Amino acid sequence: MNWTTNLPLIAILRGIRPEEAEAHVSALIDAGFDAIEIPLNSPEWQKSIASTVAQFGDRALIGAGTVLEPEQVDQLAAMNSKLVVTPNTDAAVIRRAVAKGMIVAAGCATASEAFTALKAGAQALKIFPSSAFGPDYIKALKAVLPPQVPVFAVGGVTPENLHVFLAAGCAGAGLGSDLYRAGQPVSRTAEQARAFVKAWKEAAQ
Repeated sequence: MNWTTNLPLIAILRGIRPEEAEAHVSALIDAGFDAIEIPLNSPEWQKSIASTVAQFGDRALIGAGTVLEPEQVDQLAAMNSKLVVTPNTDAAVIRRAVAKGMIVAAGCATASEAFTALKAGAQALKIFPSSAFGPDYIKALKAVLPPQVPVFAVGGVTPENLHVFLAAGCAGAGLGSDLYRAGQPVSRTAEQARAFVKAWKEAAQ
């Protein structure tokens, strides 16, 4: 299974609570997002992911971030979650998710980690923290990676600098605190989502 979204931007809803998850996910989908992760260090993530997958799973690739253990992959698969995003390069987690038919965006920083992730079956790579490494580093790393593998910049990506990472060869980006901060109103999520979609469309022209 390959990366299948229309918009190559992953919304990261770190810290979201179950009672507000559906409203924020709905706002993101309305803005054009079709890849959404709820990190597993969010409160009661099982409820949030299960409910959003049930309601929006046919319209977006919905799953989890900060996935650290194969057992967590099993829990997510039982919810019909389709997306696994890791902060690190853990071959056991990647292999388990791929075996369950899920799409994996594996966190990596070096060429060694990137190829370890690809060998385990990851369909996409997440360079984290991208703002610390910078676009020149990502461009150099991209030079040795298979060209068909989508690379996502994560960490410090804003509507204002998204184009820089795309120019460096990234297929897209994972969007954290510049898109969503725990407790913010749905209107803010919708506003930032539209700003990111606009920035992506302008950069992709």
